[in-house]
Amino acid sequence: MPNPSEIAIEFRHVDYDVRGNHALLSDLNLAIQRHELIVLLGRSGSGKTTSLKLINRLLVPTRGEVRVDDRSTTAWDPIALRRHIGYAVQEVGLFPHYTVEENVALIPKAERWPKDRIANRVKEVLSLVGLPAEKFARRYPHELSGGQRQRVGLARAIAADPPILLMDEPFGALDPLTRTDLQREFTDLRKRLGTTVVFVTHDVAEALILADRIVLIEEGRSVGIFTPHEFLASPDERIQAYRESYRAMTQPLDR
Repeated sequence: MPNPSEIAIEFRHVDYDVRGNHALLSDLNLAIQRHELIVLLGRSGSGKTTSLKLINRLLVPTRGEVRVDDRSTTAWDPIALRRHIGYAVQEVGLFPHYTVEENVALIPKAERWPKDRIANRVKEVLSLVGLPAEKFARRYPHELSGGQRQRVGLARAIAADPPILLMDEPFGALDPLTRTDLQREFTDLRKRLGTTVVFVTHDVAEALILADRIVLIEEGRSVGIFTPHEFLASPDERIQAYRESYRAMTQPLDR
């Protein structure tokens, strides 16, 4: 059993209902340790994104409790909580009238960092995501490719050095080659940063590449928590379709 001080995020018997009685999540229990990357894997509509929004208090549990750094999310000031947590999504959400530099600097500016510290941090995180500031800082989002915009979104999410990073299918809209490149780069980056990451995907190959542990969610309930090896070896029939999908992607085509 992990020491409470080693747990970054915890779900305790969490339900989330809409329209009074329709459950999007039911009795979710999960302890996420510091510095690990947890993947929430499941079909569309299974409750993955709802789980993320409960962590940064965009939603509040109907029942149960979500804790961040051993404090209930309802005990946090919502703004302070969200600044404590980076958030990267598939749509990126860059401000089109802001330059790359201005987009990345948003949270440090909101935190009232000194100007020289902000400038140095923008250069640092752009370099980390493979976008040298001297080449990209003055560009606008419409001047970037999809993969470059996704990198800027990631740079913005980590600019204030948050201890927790939430990622909601951040590479899902990219072409397969760019997506593979970003997965590889993100794996290296995350090891250097040591950030706790909760990553949502419906792509089993992506889950197996990135995860320390995989939480499979079906119809709002956790099927189980697995290392990638345990996931591939599990006898659970609910995992069979995911394994077959993965094997179909990794086996050579018959000619």
